[in-house]
Amino acid sequence: MRKVFIVMCGELTLKGENKGFFEETLKRNILQRIGGDVQIEHKHQRFYIACSPEQESRVREALGSTFGIVKYAPALELPKEMEAIKEAALLLAREAVETTGTTVFKIEAKRTDKSFPLTSYDIAKELGALLLEHDPRLSVRMTRPDWSIKVEIRDKAYLFWEEVPGPGGLPVGSSGTGMLLLSGGIDSPVAGYLMAKRGLALHAAYFHTYPYTSDDARKKVETLAAILSRWTGRVDLHVVPFTEAQIHINRHARKNEITLHMRAAMVRIATILAGRVGASCLITGESLGQVASQTAESMRFTQHTTDLPVFRPLVGMDKQEIIALARRIGTFETSILPYADCCTLFSPEHPLIRPHFEPMRAAYQALELEPHLEEAAERSEHLVFTQGEPEKT
Repeated sequence: MRKVFIVMCGELTLKGENKGFFEETLKRNILQRIGGDVQIEHKHQRFYIACSPEQESRVREALGSTFGIVKYAPALELPKEMEAIKEAALLLAREAVETTGTTVFKIEAKRTDKSFPLTSYDIAKELGALLLEHDPRLSVRMTRPDWSIKVEIRDKAYLFWEEVPGPGGLPVGSSGTGMLLLSGGIDSPVAGYLMAKRGLALHAAYFHTYPYTSDDARKKVETLAAILSRWTGRVDLHVVPFTEAQIHINRHARKNEITLHMRAAMVRIATILAGRVGASCLITGESLGQVASQTAESMRFTQHTTDLPVFRPLVGMDKQEIIALARRIGTFETSILPYADCCTLFSPEHPLIRPHFEPMRAAYQALELEPHLEEAAERSEHLVFTQGEPEKT
């Protein structure tokens, strides 16, 4: 008898001819997240992970935050012998009672190996009677029990009672790479999380306007990148010196157009960086109508400086929905730290909210920003965060 973790992949089982690619990507991500020497085997459209007792907490942490995993179950793997199965059932029942403080149970048996002498019904009946005999506190309820012991008879016997939800989605890297425009606010980290959940590996561009924005503002964004890397495994952060471009825009643009030109310039720099790292799309935290630069007309203008698709996963969400997700993924408390970014500091009092596209594009071209933007991209600093920690490059 040994302890294993059974990993259920959900959406990956529907991928047809490409299923192997997604499964191999998930396996690689799991091994990278766990680290150390663990055994991982793929069979029955699941992964089975065997590890030492000292590694169990790290395995649980990794499986609970690796995209592509719908749920996982700490299980006992043992020979297909009824006496061994009974011993394991008694052990799990004691664990379930001690953990939950409840005593109403159910046995669910599934015999996929038809050579096993007992049917699924017979297995469940025999184990249920055994548990009732050994612990008079227990009682059976077939609908909505407090906990269930699940018995699977496959190449071996597997028993478990605890099933832990995973984050779902697709394995990071299975959908390519995206460039996230990452500010210190609430929205953009959530946008990055949602697109990583759909399989994008993340690079992120942060626009730093020192000395107008402080080092604390930069450290805040670095912390957000580190938090995201707990979910993605890795985040590459590009810190872009944006001061000269920002000053040029402030000097030469109409005051009510500054925010839109600034956003368009950021999109252009992010596109340059995306080309260098092989990212095939941009990601922003824009939500329709939330601020002046996030009207439909404004978004059309600010994305004219890229030929890449711009993914806006928050576009139909309201602020309370975004905040709730930020709390759940652990970015909210950092995002609300009071360190202003360049979008806040240089925002005009009465920004243009419904720009006319052609006049605005002509005004942007008249600013002749391209040399400033290419220089900013060239001077960007590259930082790497893996599993919540900074990494030297």
